[in-house]
Amino acid sequence: MSTVDWTGWRRQAGEPGAEGLRERKKRLTRQRLSDTATEMFLERGFDGVRVAEVAQACGVSEKTVYNYFPTKESLVLDLGETTMTALRADLAVPGRHPVDAVLGILSDELHGMTSWIAAQDDPAQAAAMIRRFRELTRSTPSLRAYHHDMTDRLIGVAAEVLAQRTGLNPDDPEPQIAATALLGLWPIQFRSLGKHLKGDRTPERVHEAVTADVRRAAQLIETGLAAAFKTLGETPMLTPAPHPDQEQGLHTGVRVDLGCFGAD
Repeated sequence: MSTVDWTGWRRQAGEPGAEGLRERKKRLTRQRLSDTATEMFLERGFDGVRVAEVAQACGVSEKTVYNYFPTKESLVLDLGETTMTALRADLAVPGRHPVDAVLGILSDELHGMTSWIAAQDDPAQAAAMIRRFRELTRSTPSLRAYHHDMTDRLIGVAAEVLAQRTGLNPDDPEPQIAATALLGLWPIQFRSLGKHLKGDRTPERVHEAVTADVRRAAQLIETGLAAAFKTLGETPMLTPAPHPDQEQGLHTGVRVDLGCFGAD
């Protein structure tokens, strides 16, 4: 089976150039399994393909597949761990606004997708494939459930890091609502991408349009989080530092104060 390099638009956890031969072999095997599974799921539906068939198409045993991916769902929804690593690192930076940290992660992920589209021989077909992938995840109950569970895990990680920065307990309402609001920017980007991939927009224009949507949403939570951190003795940037791939000067003038962490 000829497959598309789906991992080309995924944010990678490390620098391939620094890996050894064994690590490279494992990475390429993992990539092949995920790419092959994605192609088969798109062609026949998620429930119409067995893990054993993915293994056979890749010339490995079913056990090998499960050595790389603990569940069938993780064969296609495997970005959660990379996002989790990024959240732990970027949200923990002292003095950095949490919204800025999340915007940076989102922009990297978006840049990976739009750059991948631009690099394909037929960008329009590549964009259509991402739309099909999006529809697959939305229309398959088990994939939706898996995504929901992963989102809960990501919220837990974000709440833990924010609590450490502010001296609160991760289960306190302030870090919980802040983490939930920050993770809510991912579905905004996902839906916006699906919307703007329609039509004849270039990958560059898609990137600009999606970034604008995400920043509009981010501004609704920016003020509340800034006030919260300031109240607890930390003064992150009041305005998120612009990421290299983000459009500037986008202001809606509408903000919702989520409340201060530990405010009187």
